[in-house]
Amino acid sequence: MNVSVIFEFIAALMILVGSIISVISALGIIRFPDVYTRSHAAAKSSTLAVLLTLSGTFLYFWASESLISVRLILGILFVFITAPVACHLIIRAAYRSNVKMSNLTIEDELKDVLRDKEQ
Repeated sequence: MNVSVIFEFIAALMILVGSIISVISALGIIRFPDVYTRSHAAAKSSTLAVLLTLSGTFLYFWASESLISVRLILGILFVFITAPVACHLIIRAAYRSNVKMSNLTIEDELKDVLRDKEQ
């Protein structure tokens, strides 16, 4: 077993784990009760799943064909930077539009902060 085969195995494992996390993220989006918790599942686990998949793909091409793909590197950076920011902005807009929280929500920490800011 040479080094290239080991890297290909690690790449395949990363892609598999990314796929499993993506399925878990999809289940979280379906099962969670409101937009706030759904966005948590969509942002964090989906970002991790995409990053693992793209990193595994990058590693596979690097190990098997000695190809360093700039597109994959840019894709990894773009997803890593934009996905959490986009999710934060969507949730902020939902909160400011008074989208109702689930009945299971215990505490609204932003309520007092925004009320003091508006006065």
